Formats: sequence, structure tokens, C-alpha cells
Amino acid sequence: MTRIYTTTIMCNNKDHMRKLEVHEKDVISGRAISIKQPFVEEILQEKKKYEYRNRLTHIRGRVYLYASKGKINDVKRWKKVGHIPGNLPTGLIIGSVEIVDCNCFDNLDCYGYKLKNPKRYKAPIKPKMKAQPCFFFPFGKRDG
Repeated sequence: MTRIYTTTIMCNNKDHMRKLEVHEKDVISGRAISIKQPFVEEILQEKKKYEYRNRLTHIRGRVYLYASKGKINDVKRWKKVGHIPGNLPTGLIIGSVEIVDCNCFDNLDCYGYKLKNPKRYKAPIKPKMKAQPCFFFPFGKRDG
């Protein structure tokens, strides 16, 4: 699990001092992917290896896992992760995961973002920016 604490480091912005939290070091790009619960939980439990979308992505590397506010009421999916609908956090960043590939699944008429090495954060984090349907920058875009 990732510990959340702050440390002061130098930024490239004219010697401006700023605090970066550990989660910001965990996800260098600052990018998040929005996924509904219980799918985020399935990823964190390593039961879900692909995130299926209708768009190709060239994004690779670690991204935040944002549990979107959308609802899935499929009881089977919830049982798979050992929870009931509505008792997992939403509207928050729960952890991070690496996107290592993107495959075309012609039989499903979609793309699969191959996921590896999920990390659950000790405490959920509220994003500062408004979430978007796929990728977004929850703490604003980073310089560089």
C-alpha cells in the first residue's frame, strides 16, 4: 500500500517551493482513468486485467484509479469483489494501476487496456479537478 505524506521539493517553476504528496510521485503523468465501481475494486483485487473501451489509447504507464460516481447494480459483479452495491467509495481516487498495452478485440468490437500492478492507497483522495469519462488530470496538468 502507498502511504500518503508530504515532502517539500523544488519545482521547475522559478524555484517555487511546492509540496508533492507520495501519490503524486506514484503517478508521474498526473493522469487518471475513470472507472465505475465495482470494476475499480476488481482491478485492485487483480480480478480484472483489462479495461474495455471503444477508443484506442497510446497512454502507457501508471495512472490513478478514479472510482466514478456512476452506478452499476449488477449484484453478481458486486459479489465477485465481496461487497454489496453502494458500499464502496465513489467520486474519489482509490489507487493506481499501470496501463501496459492496448489490444483490439474484434469479437467484442472494442479495445482492451491491459492493466498490471494495481496499488490501493491507504486513504481515498478527492480530486481537485472535475472528472471526465475516460482520462483526466485530477490535480491539474503538470509542467514538463
